[in-house]
Amino acid sequence: MEYTGIEPGRLHFSWISSAESTKFVDVVNKVTEAVRKLGPNQNFVKKELKVA
Repeated sequence: MEYTGIEPGRLHFSWISSAESTKFVDVVNKVTEAVRKLGPNQNFVKKELKVA
């Protein structure tokens, strides 16, 4: 993923059964918090062009 410009901390995988709704909520909250701490991915932020 790093090759495509996506930082490692932005991609998460977890095996959760459909019967584990509480675990799903916990994982989603943890992932959301981790990604928010990273802030915007600078590889995909539009930058102003400087015209001479």
